[in-house]
Amino acid sequence: MSGIIDLHCHTTASDGKLTARELLRHAKKAGIATIGITDHDHVGAIDEAMEAGRALGVDVVPGVELSADLNGADVHILGYFINHHDPSLREHLAFLRAQRLQRAERIVKKLNALQVPLRLEAVLEQAGGGSVGRPHIASALVDEGLAESYQEAFLRYIGNGKPAYEQKYRVSPRQVFETIAAAGGLAFIAHPGTTLDEQSLLALLHDGVDGIEVIHPSHSPERVAFYRAIVDRHSLLASGGSDFHGGNKNDADALGRFGITADNLAMIRSRLGRNRLRTR
Repeated sequence: MSGIIDLHCHTTASDGKLTARELLRHAKKAGIATIGITDHDHVGAIDEAMEAGRALGVDVVPGVELSADLNGADVHILGYFINHHDPSLREHLAFLRAQRLQRAERIVKKLNALQVPLRLEAVLEQAGGGSVGRPHIASALVDEGLAESYQEAFLRYIGNGKPAYEQKYRVSPRQVFETIAAAGGLAFIAHPGTTLDEQSLLALLHDGVDGIEVIHPSHSPERVAFYRAIVDRHSLLASGGSDFHGGNKNDADALGRFGITADNLAMIRSRLGRNRLRTR
């Protein structure tokens, strides 16, 4: 297989700026051969991405990105090769999206109490019917002239520990692994370098995760080597990608720059149907 393999990209179904078709066109231009569609709590873009991928000659891996709580820390978990039509999975994701909306409502109320007159409607316009998240609130704050930049919105108002912050709906990592496994997928810890120390990472390994996102824009060469060593030591799988959002997170040039090897992808495919929760 030739071309880049990027297993972490987002569309307008969550907090990306590009539709599935737009993303696939950009991926083709960037030399990507295989792309993972991993929207937050949403699989609604996958069929469109697959159709576009067939036309463009880009393979699409159906995925999702879910959140879990580990001792108060927010952990992101990627599910790959899921059955995105599975009724139980779709019902669960709909519930999570409803929880996201309620969280957004609470954040807007806190902002209003801080004399920041953000309208919930402005946030929903940013989400465009997709999974609502803090990035949409940040963008709405900027567009409404209530924050000077996306970064300032987080640093001043909605980032962790800031005055308008609201906790996500809490799910344990083990529950997320089970959700992904039940949909036929494999679970990977996303960008661990941004949130997890080694002790927390090892705890997740014992809970049954299948792999680690080794390659990510936030990982230094030293971190990449560190995670590769853990993957090898524990017989885990390695994934990686750009975490591309279409440019709204200063990632406009990320597509095509981060990815894994064909051997890594082949190992992931070979493990399908044998996730660690089932084989332990």
